[in-house]
Amino acid sequence: MNRIDKAFQDTKAAGRSALIPFITVGDPDPDTSVAIIHHLEQAGADIVELGVPYSDPLADGPVIQESSQRALKHKITVLDVIQVAKRCREEGSQLPFILFTYYNPVLQVGLDRLFSLLSENDISGIIIPDLPIEENAEVTELCRKYGVHLIPLVAPTSKERIRKISQSAMGFVYCVSSLGVTGTRTEFFGGIEEFLQDVRQATDLPIAVGFGISNRDQVERFEKLCDGVVVGSAIVRRIGDAVPQLLEAATRDIGLGDIREFVRALKGQ
Repeated sequence: MNRIDKAFQDTKAAGRSALIPFITVGDPDPDTSVAIIHHLEQAGADIVELGVPYSDPLADGPVIQESSQRALKHKITVLDVIQVAKRCREEGSQLPFILFTYYNPVLQVGLDRLFSLLSENDISGIIIPDLPIEENAEVTELCRKYGVHLIPLVAPTSKERIRKISQSAMGFVYCVSSLGVTGTRTEFFGGIEEFLQDVRQATDLPIAVGFGISNRDQVERFEKLCDGVVVGSAIVRRIGDAVPQLLEAATRDIGLGDIREFVRALKGQ
């Protein structure tokens, strides 16, 4: 069974939603990303999105853009991100991993080679935010061939488009809570409950919500509406704030501990 499917089965059986942190791999460096992933697992993360740093991230707000710039100083590529996942797995991580990447890095590696590597290195899913459903037939075929879930982003647009995207999804449907780019928010658009209900009616898969969720109160609100909650910018900001500590041996554990405790707080622990 794909690890993503198992994670949602387990959280449903436990009567709770899945917490899905996002990190930019390579920020501040690959070794630290490996350590952060282990601490996310210790904090109770259920699935982790591994962001590939990219120079033109159309869907990302300033926090994730800045983290990409820090990672790109190390020339981090999609292949490096896969290696980080491999290292985590070799060190005992049981987390499902989702590769979050724009389409250009995928093309640079080569489609068949990339999906073969995802399968070989036990990466369970992929999100490609700039690949529209009208152009994803080849990627969909490769995902099925290699057992990797292609997870779509669904925005609050027309019901027909919501239905079309949701019915083509694998693993779960990623519902965008706000129009625009990623980033922490104090308010979400007024029709979010109706939007999530529209997605729920369009698919039997789990649904997760992300973009802008940054604290326990917001997580708790969406836990009641969804099967999973994605937290990205708030965690990436914590990592960015901790960079001076993370890069010094004497304070590294303090920085990692702060990130771990923030994620525990998101879970209400």
